[in-house]
Amino acid sequence: MAGKYRIGQLYTISKHSHEESDKGEGVEVVSNEAHIDPVHGEGQFTEKRVHLSSKLPSWARAVVPRFFYITEKAWNYYPYTITEYTCSFLPKFSIHIETKYENNCGTSDNIFGMDKKACDIEVCFLDIAYDDVPERHYKTSEVVCYDPVYFVSYVVQKDLRCFSSAKTGRGPLKEGWRECSKPVMCSYKLVAVKFEVWGLQTRVEQFVHKVIRDILLVGHRQAFAWVDEWYDMSMDEVREYEWKIQEATNEKIGLLTPTITIHEVPPLVATRSAPASAPSTPITGDQPELLSVTKDRVRKTSAPETLTFP
Repeated sequence: MAGKYRIGQLYTISKHSHEESDKGEGVEVVSNEAHIDPVHGEGQFTEKRVHLSSKLPSWARAVVPRFFYITEKAWNYYPYTITEYTCSFLPKFSIHIETKYENNCGTSDNIFGMDKKACDIEVCFLDIAYDDVPERHYKTSEVVCYDPVYFVSYVVQKDLRCFSSAKTGRGPLKEGWRECSKPVMCSYKLVAVKFEVWGLQTRVEQFVHKVIRDILLVGHRQAFAWVDEWYDMSMDEVREYEWKIQEATNEKIGLLTPTITIHEVPPLVATRSAPASAPSTPITGDQPELLSVTKDRVRKTSAPETLTFP
């Protein structure tokens, strides 16, 4: 299941980014190219700019420029990925996410090998069918219905408790589906957020963790709801789709389309490692530099986000 989901992941990210983008706002693709790491092997490197000024809460918009974006860099060595978010305007802000995909329902304990005694770890189990997601996270990807009484149209969230896939026969997801549905896979997330600005640190870090949780729920919910669209795709077909959607998305938000190279990595011997910002050694229990804290105060260590996916 985890192997097949690789295609679903690429398809969902591209489609979701396109639907959530509009003039001046959205996900701009800067780079998408093959990459080889001496430890993790063949993979794909992407760099994106997430333009989201209007999506920030009012207290955040008061301290950032009008035209604001976050840089996303990702190294995809599926089923292991590394994603980093930074902002040039906020040099003390960063997000570091490590992901592992496994064919189980979230039963792998401490999959990232963290030292539980040294870290204040919070584990969250997310359910794509039964956990609530704020309506603001849904835009054009849902079903539009018409109310004949009030003469208005409204958006209805796609409910996986009622959805059934025509191609796979999976769904609807009933109570207890994680224990009885087959096949099933889990996306494990280790999320570290850092914003070392006095007076705003706790508020910003808690806000970012909440947003990441909601985005992960929406993304994996859509991947299941769109399974009939991507299930029959080959890797070459989904890469071609990815390239076309990236061009269309850049044009949609009013940006010049960059040169994007997407191809498979030839079977070569690795000669260089990932960029310095990306880990190039197996995960250990040691905290990365990103999680280092000042010696004069104690702060909460970011928690892993665990998602289950049918």
